[in-house]
Amino acid sequence: MKSAVITFPGSNREQDVVKALAQATGKAPAAVWHADHDLPQGTDLVVLPGGFSYGDYLRCGAIAGRAPIMDAVRAHAARGGLVLGICNGFQILVESGLLPGILMRNADLRFVCRMQHLLVERNDTAFTSAYQAGQVVKVCIAHGEGNYIADDQTIARLEGEGRVAFRYCDAQGQRGGASNPNGSIHDIAGIYSDNLRVLGMMPHPENLIDSLVGGIDGRGLFASLGKAA
Repeated sequence: MKSAVITFPGSNREQDVVKALAQATGKAPAAVWHADHDLPQGTDLVVLPGGFSYGDYLRCGAIAGRAPIMDAVRAHAARGGLVLGICNGFQILVESGLLPGILMRNADLRFVCRMQHLLVERNDTAFTSAYQAGQVVKVCIAHGEGNYIADDQTIARLEGEGRVAFRYCDAQGQRGGASNPNGSIHDIAGIYSDNLRVLGMMPHPENLIDSLVGGIDGRGLFASLGKAA
């Protein structure tokens, strides 16, 4: 697995992703700057980390989605390469056209930062093979614009094609109510592209890879990727 982590002005979770990938694969990922035009030769996985790219001006991820490196990311995805966008990275993926829908302000208009349980919808993808379908995992969230919205046709297609990756839930796997931190439609916390090779998710699995910080459920995502390519 040869991975690359892209840093934009305002990214602040790139080193967490670097640590998670190195732990899972034994290899440090390449560092790529937003103004670069090419990915390292032989890249299998591209990760867009969390943060506040370009200060979240205009719309979250809107400017980063038009950065020079994103042409290379789109070409990588078109070839079937793996792409993971976490939090602000998810926002960048929808703004760049790699995933449908949009991330809006949280329903209560407040930034939320807390531990969060997720329901794993399927485990037959490159991102989830280390989990069980229907498993409840604990990660964390830190966002103000995580409310996933799309038109009815898009939602029907995502649901019908099994492209919902994770849903917000409580520790018992129950959905809705207080277990949904941002109002996201159908409790959606992450979605796949049509070929299941691009994943955008609001929660931060990279922050739950060490028991010293509250859990290791995030390891499964990176372990899955380590076996994928």
